[in-house]
Amino acid sequence: MTAAEQGSGFDLDKLLAERGSERYDLHTRHLNHQLPRMLHTIGFDKVYERAEGAYFWDDEDQDYLDMLAGFGVMGLGRHHPVVRKALHDVLDAQLADLTRFDCQPLPGLLAEKLLGHAPHLDRVFFGNSGTEAVETALKFARYATGKQRVLYCAHAFHGLTTGSLSVNGEDSFRKGFAPLLPDTAIPLGDLAALERELRRGDVAGFVVEPIQGKGVHETPPGFLRAAQELLHKHKALLIADEVQTGLGRTGTFFAYQHESGVEPDLVCVAKALSGGYVPVGATLGKDWIFKRVYSSMDRVLVHSASFGANAQAMAAGLAVLAVMEDEKVVENARHTGELLHSRLAALVDRYELLYEVRGRGLMIGIEFGKPASLGLRSRWAMLQAARKGLFAQMVVVPLLQRHRILTQVSGDHLEVIKLIPPLIIGEREVDRFVEAFTAVMDDAHGGGGLMWDFGRTLVKQAMAHR
Repeated sequence: MTAAEQGSGFDLDKLLAERGSERYDLHTRHLNHQLPRMLHTIGFDKVYERAEGAYFWDDEDQDYLDMLAGFGVMGLGRHHPVVRKALHDVLDAQLADLTRFDCQPLPGLLAEKLLGHAPHLDRVFFGNSGTEAVETALKFARYATGKQRVLYCAHAFHGLTTGSLSVNGEDSFRKGFAPLLPDTAIPLGDLAALERELRRGDVAGFVVEPIQGKGVHETPPGFLRAAQELLHKHKALLIADEVQTGLGRTGTFFAYQHESGVEPDLVCVAKALSGGYVPVGATLGKDWIFKRVYSSMDRVLVHSASFGANAQAMAAGLAVLAVMEDEKVVENARHTGELLHSRLAALVDRYELLYEVRGRGLMIGIEFGKPASLGLRSRWAMLQAARKGLFAQMVVVPLLQRHRILTQVSGDHLEVIKLIPPLIIGEREVDRFVEAFTAVMDDAHGGGGLMWDFGRTLVKQAMAHR
């Protein structure tokens, strides 16, 4: 133990033991006070003590299946031993990190590995998050093309910082933060609308999620390739936002790779690249774009990030990619995703409240819809009159409270649950989820049921907040 360690009075284990029970009060007093309020309201105010792989354990040592993966961050699950060891190793190495005036090996090695999965791209910029990766792509596209406007799709989600918010297709996130960048939304999959905007001659690029996180809507077959051709014809760039869909989530390393001939000019990744430990974002791009942005030594720092390419993040990213290759994570996501999708899709004809199951790999949307029978239709109408999306929340709550499975709705005012579990889950987890979901659907279609009692509570709360 060093002299500095001996002289320090800081003891993390002791601090958590003494004050860990104050977690919800601390958030209420010092952080976003609406978060604990929301968690208390829907009964999500659990006390999770530890986690491993695809599971949490609470303070009563009960296990919970994680089908949310921290909104996609935990691609390898929690505390993967290879990633943990990499972080211990990089800390023990005591590298001369972030000097700002040298070239450490880890960023170059991680860039090399990432670009190996996108051979048409040449260079990488490392930031700290998904929204930073999108911000980088927006800046690079505007500077490289000399144009200002960026197109995006309605209902898209690309981040919440001001630039990324400008290409966010959800009005509830944008409200009150104008003015934003000069950007324009088009309907997902609408090539005519894309071409119409491109003909104005001021479009730098088009940013698109191959599968939208909100609602889990996939771009139509052939759309990305046709969009790419239109964009290049008008000297604009295709930007693929793979922050959530990338790194194997959909059964290919990048989701755009499901469509042949698609080679985006810029690709944004983050979330799972972190291993769940160190925030990291990356923007992959073509050589000419980077060379235009960094056109001289005077412009060497024209776009940078204080913590970008730090050793811990780079080590985590390298470990993640090694695990993905060694443990065939992409193949598992494809196989397990097909199994989960088929098992859930088989329930659509069985339950009239279940409208559709869609998605790719381990990114699955379960959409609910208006039932046909009179009794269920009246209850559905009661929820819809109060607030759209309440039925999906009614499903999420018993999945957690009765079956100890963590899920969440896919977006505000949507009757859709999105499943984005760790990519390491297998048949055991599929069985547990499908059995629990079937039990919840049985209750929802029953004559009474605790679900509808909870639904009335949600209605009262929704009406009170109007």
